[in-house]
Amino acid sequence: MKGHKFLKVTGILMIIAAVFSIIAGVLIGGVGALAAGLGAASGLTFAFWAAFFLTMVGGICQMIAGIKGIVHSKRSESAGKLIRWGVIVAAFSILSIVFNLVNGGEFNVISVLTGVAIPALYIYGAVLNSKADVQYTA
Repeated sequence: MKGHKFLKVTGILMIIAAVFSIIAGVLIGGVGALAAGLGAASGLTFAFWAAFFLTMVGGICQMIAGIKGIVHSKRSESAGKLIRWGVIVAAFSILSIVFNLVNGGEFNVISVLTGVAIPALYIYGAVLNSKADVQYTA
């Protein structure tokens, strides 16, 4: 299968990125809770909770997609579900980038490359996998 290697490699990359994302989310949440507990003047704003939500849910979705990509990389019948997981991960990444820009952050090319390119390659691998069983007649 052509897409087998794409799915395995991008699945592993997604799992690694998900671990970092979840660790960052736990640290963000812990620091925010500590600051609120110590009586921070501003309290926890909507922007804090939205960033926390995007980080944690996006990381969990990325972890699930990565695991599913590795486990189902040799099954062409699972390609549709893998494509959906890739789209979900890319959507969370795009939402995170937009949220960062709206809140005054700078445009980061690296986050676009890692957040969109890896899920795009994952989707490409799933599409190749779906075409693996198609018989072409001339």
